[in-house]
Formats: sequence, C-alpha cells, structure tokens
Amino acid sequence: MTASPETPAPSEASAVPGAEAARALHSPVIAWFRENARDLPWRRPEAGPWGVMVSEFMLQQTPVARVLPVYEQWLARWPRPADLAAEAPGEAVRAWGRLGYPRRALRLHGAAVAITERHGGDVPREHDRLLSLPGIGEYTAAAVASFAYGQRHAVLDTNVRRVFARTATGVEYPPNATTAAERRLARALLPEDEETAAGWAAASMELGALVCTAKNPDCVRCPVAGLCAWRLAGKPAHAGPPRRGQTYAGTDRQVRGRLLAVLREAVGPVPKAALDAVWDEPVQRARALDGLVADGLVEPLGADGDGALATAYRLPLG
Repeated sequence: MTASPETPAPSEASAVPGAEAARALHSPVIAWFRENARDLPWRRPEAGPWGVMVSEFMLQQTPVARVLPVYEQWLARWPRPADLAAEAPGEAVRAWGRLGYPRRALRLHGAAVAITERHGGDVPREHDRLLSLPGIGEYTAAAVASFAYGQRHAVLDTNVRRVFARTATGVEYPPNATTAAERRLARALLPEDEETAAGWAAASMELGALVCTAKNPDCVRCPVAGLCAWRLAGKPAHAGPPRRGQTYAGTDRQVRGRLLAVLREAVGPVPKAALDAVWDEPVQRARALDGLVADGLVEPLGADGDGALATAYRLPLG
C-alpha cells in the first residue's frame, strides 16, 4: 500500500529512529502505563487468550464503553471457543447486538470453529497459526500473540500509529492506510526482549487512547512530550484536506442495522412484510437486505434458486 495523498509517507531517514532514541521512549511510556492503565476485563489474567481474542474482534472500530457489556455477556455465555463453535453462527450475530460491523461476529464464530477443530479448543500461541484462523489478519494475530502470550510483535492499531506519527515522524496524523514505512518504524521501535516488547505494545496503544488522542491530545500529561517530534516542531497542522468522520444517518449501514435489530429480536423467521416496515425507501431497503444475505448474516426462506422472491428471513443456522 502507498500513503494517502493527504499525508505524505515519512522518509526512510525520519521514519526509522536509532536504537538509543527508541529506548528513550520505552521506559517512560511503560512506566506511565503501569500507573494509568484502565482496568479492563480482557487485561486481567482470568481473561485468558480467548478473552483477549474476543476483545480484539469487538474493539475494531468500536469504543471500549460500547464493548464492555457485550464482552462480559459473551464470555459468560461462551467462556471457551468450543462453546461458541457449538452454536449456530446466527447466535453470534444475535449476541453481537449493536456493536456494528456484524460480520466480525461471523468471523469470530468461524475462528472458534477452527480453534476447536484444529487446535483442541485452545487459542494457538504461534503467530502463523493465529494468522491462519478465519477472520484473523496481521493486526489481530500480533495483538493476541502479544497481549495473551507476551510475545514480541509490532502491534499497529489506529492509536499506536498516531502516537508513532507524532513522536517519531513529527506529523499530526498517520496515513489512512498502514504503509510499509510505518511497519519499518514499528519494528525499529520494538524492544528486543519479549516482556518489554509486550509491555510497550499495550502501553503505546493506551497512550494513544487516553492522551495522544486524535482531536485533543493532552501533551501536558504525555510522558514523552519532551521527545515528541511533532510537539518540538510546534505541532504543525495536518497538511492534507480535512479529516471527516464517518456518517451513519441515512446510510445503508443504518438500514442494515435496523433490519438486523428486528431479526435479532425474533425467535423465528421474520416475514418479509415485517422487514419492509423497517425503512420506507424500497430500493435502499432491498439493497441493504441483499447485502446482508450476500455477507452471510441473513438467510432468505421460501426463495427460488437465485435467492429472489424470499417470503421470510432469519439469522444463519450454519
């Protein structure tokens, strides 16, 4: 991938700090984390690797406050991968509630099935085996290996990328998509020993979530403010076009959410007429419903061979 036009990719020289500069960041950030880290259930020892994996799926593009109640209900119902794997995938979609991006529920269910069938019900330790699970990409594999097993991996989420962009490269925001330069930077900043590397991964992520935030960075509270390239440069403004937040009202995402809400509440199939009442605009409603079917989140009933003319819909059974 290449950097987006709104944020130029940092040069090789500026992107990769020396070992001494990298080490100067580690101790203060990790010390700050020990004093300020939130007490989150997936960080507790009893969460185990499965709890860490569930949290990583749920936290993608979703705030902690929305995840917490769903996470706790999920682990109470499905404390092991095998417990989830024994259920129909539609039950995962139902339990996902209003977290958004419900395909994550199907992917997590698929990962639970694979863990049960291939790994004896235990979340694998090895990064390559994690990466081979359905729905697991580079970020999630690195996060689970690091947070659950204390391994040395570069964990690059949005918060970490923003911290690195500011402290090391002197720009306010990272590119929209992760670049090769960012990966080189993350590897250069990664401590050599596993324990410190795992602590650094969690600490830099928390720093971005609580202090080095997107809109209102609290530099007074930052443990590495004196080393931050962006702050030392006078906090130059973002050079690209305005960064716009995602809209929701009136989008297909909103329609899909309303349709799924009806299906989640139902104990059986839902007649198409009941779904037609969810949204007035028929073309958009049909497009959203077709998208749910195509994504495997909804099953049509009473349809012909190509899925047309369905008379009812339900969450997937298998």
